[in-house]
Amino acid sequence: MAQTSSDLCFLTIRQAGELLRGLEISPVELTRAFLERIQQVDSRVHSYVTLLADSALAEARTAEGEILQGRYRGPLHGIPLAHKDLYDTAGVRTSGQSKVLENRVPSRDATVIARLREAGSVLLGKVAMYEFALGGPETSLFDQAVNPWDLECVSGGSSSGSGAAVAAGLCMGSLGSDTGGSIRWPASVCGTVGLKPTYGRSSRFGVLPLSWSLDHCGPLTRTVEDTAYMLQAIAGHDPNDPTSSRAPVPDYSAALREDVKGLTIGVPAHYCFDTAAGVDPEVVAAVKQALSELEDLGATVREVEVPCMEYAGIADVVIMISEAYAYHSRNLKSQLDNYGQPLHYWFTLGGLMSGNDVIQAHRVRSRVKREFADLLRQVDLVAMPTVGGPAPKTQGFDIFSFLEWPNFMGPFNITGMPAISVPCGFHSTGLPLGLQLTGRPFDEPTVLRAAYAYEQRAKWYERRPAL
Repeated sequence: MAQTSSDLCFLTIRQAGELLRGLEISPVELTRAFLERIQQVDSRVHSYVTLLADSALAEARTAEGEILQGRYRGPLHGIPLAHKDLYDTAGVRTSGQSKVLENRVPSRDATVIARLREAGSVLLGKVAMYEFALGGPETSLFDQAVNPWDLECVSGGSSSGSGAAVAAGLCMGSLGSDTGGSIRWPASVCGTVGLKPTYGRSSRFGVLPLSWSLDHCGPLTRTVEDTAYMLQAIAGHDPNDPTSSRAPVPDYSAALREDVKGLTIGVPAHYCFDTAAGVDPEVVAAVKQALSELEDLGATVREVEVPCMEYAGIADVVIMISEAYAYHSRNLKSQLDNYGQPLHYWFTLGGLMSGNDVIQAHRVRSRVKREFADLLRQVDLVAMPTVGGPAPKTQGFDIFSFLEWPNFMGPFNITGMPAISVPCGFHSTGLPLGLQLTGRPFDEPTVLRAAYAYEQRAKWYERRPAL
């Protein structure tokens, strides 16, 4: 059992759940520990934009009563979570971190928020993000979250507060959203686990959109097992979301009991290990070491070719900013000054995209989907770095700089494949690095299985930032 409030805040969801179910700690005690740590630490990390201390304690008391009465709901019962500020929460401001929606208070929960409530979780509050999931560290509302491992560095985007809060021990898990890497980038640079499920696996009803055809909802947590618990709660068909899949929802935790023997992992080394194109050599070394450890665990690793991979990231950006511009066009005409400067740049680009540009991007999308479908008949998973380097400094950060790097995340938004980032070491600067594993649509169990096997071998999640 944990001995201090700080120790409680760095338990995994599984560890905390076992203590809660065994009545060794209470949801109220656990929630208070997080509220105390938020008070002590978050003035430096800036992960929370809306803290719900009173209602969180009330929810914790309800969970405590239910558990004492033997009505235990499952592994998320009494677990303190916090979610990106684009998820509708009934009676609680949901702003997208923009002055455009500064006073917006929805009357209904997003479907995935409602499902997490049904699982018995406690809502600590709403956390920071890049404005409308697109801008950058500079937003038109609230301070931006920074990286707990180095407060002068970004925590990734657009789910910046989710990555920072989980890494800093300020919540046990968080829902982020991912349109071009916005779950996986914060996970990688903050040293957490982040999963973008298959397109349609989790509902987007009640979630502020960025790009209708690319948006995904998924969790960031400390461990792969904790991610499986959160995915279990949010996965499944939602009649309110026309893109929501009716595919059966498997038992994700059960997959973690299997090993990786017999799995074949493909690595597009021609693209993802290209240091001449800007991939940090330390990232290459860390990912190669992780793949070597997966081989030691019984997997087969081999190099593969994805000919159109280099065009996939640009296609993702073209589709994303075009759809974003279409969604925001009315507000841009009436309240342009309420948008932050980075969004002005993005929307200018989005508005300048021609029909031909968008059509060509969708042609690339179709080609890349075919190439990955063919590849996944030969291998079970595809592995590469999550991003090509550690977190950059906030000072002087260029929102367009990532367009110059090889893009390892956007391809899996345009294909809709499930993709996870799991910590795979640390850069010489002391900042975390991430390994990305992707698989066939709706085969999250295999993705989680391999990520879990590696994670339990490497145990990078045991490290904490020195705050």
